[in-house]
Amino acid sequence: MNILTLVHDSKEISFIQQALGVEDHTLVTVSSSEQAWEAIQAGGARFLLMDWETDDAAGTQLIQRIRASTFAKAVYIFVLTSSTLEDGSAPHGMDDFIHKPYKAAELKTRVILAGRILSLAGNLAVAREQLESHAVFDTLTGFMNRAAFLRQSAGELERSRRASLPLSLIALDIDDFKTINDMFGAELGDEALEVVAQAIREKSRPYDCIGRWTGDEFVLALPGVIGADAEKVAERVIAGVRGTRIEVPNEPPLAVKVSAGIASLARITTSTEIEPVIQQARQAVARAKEAGGNQVFLVYL
Repeated sequence: MNILTLVHDSKEISFIQQALGVEDHTLVTVSSSEQAWEAIQAGGARFLLMDWETDDAAGTQLIQRIRASTFAKAVYIFVLTSSTLEDGSAPHGMDDFIHKPYKAAELKTRVILAGRILSLAGNLAVAREQLESHAVFDTLTGFMNRAAFLRQSAGELERSRRASLPLSLIALDIDDFKTINDMFGAELGDEALEVVAQAIREKSRPYDCIGRWTGDEFVLALPGVIGADAEKVAERVIAGVRGTRIEVPNEPPLAVKVSAGIASLARITTSTEIEPVIQQARQAVARAKEAGGNQVFLVYL
């Protein structure tokens, strides 16, 4: 573990290095709180070992600066001190301290414990990020899941209403998806979903709200887009899908096709809600499929 060391006494630094062992830990020494702060900001230090009496940490409020910042990874602050720290003089925000003089074995034990705490904190942070990601995104396509899309698109609807802008909702559905799954299996069905997701990603704007609604259905909320312009977006996606082929063992390549339905709002009122708009777009998809599929059907609301 890299240990950022803010200690001025060279003998103290040598003792710390011998106590911790060169194979297990690397000491990175700095001569001032400002250098320590720069190293922590750069992301190169998660463990700070500092001497409270012989440096400028108290005057520069280094610990308070660290705790007030929102770093991606936790910083463990370990203080060496000659005082008892029982009179209210303990540095606020430190994680642990040890009185001088101290034994090498005690320091090593404390540092090992700190390393375990940092490792646990890192694992918890990763687990939290994964949970948050799973709660928002569809794992196969990377698009927002149904619940997340509902929240996001409702926000887009409200922003469009306040700005007096139009909004279009596109629903996309893979043609004959059940047949693809039944004939070739779920693995190839997933590949078809990925093909459509890639086409949507390439043919839509980076800031468009995109979600996987359910099964083989995708939805896009396009703020500021009305009628024919939304139709062009849907047609670009359909053309992008039409140009792809999926290899099937012992069979001709599979041509995936998709239908699109658009519900377009020129005027949004306070009573307009997103779910009925989505349902109108899904009904428009059904109309496109009834007409033969691989095409767009547009309705104005």
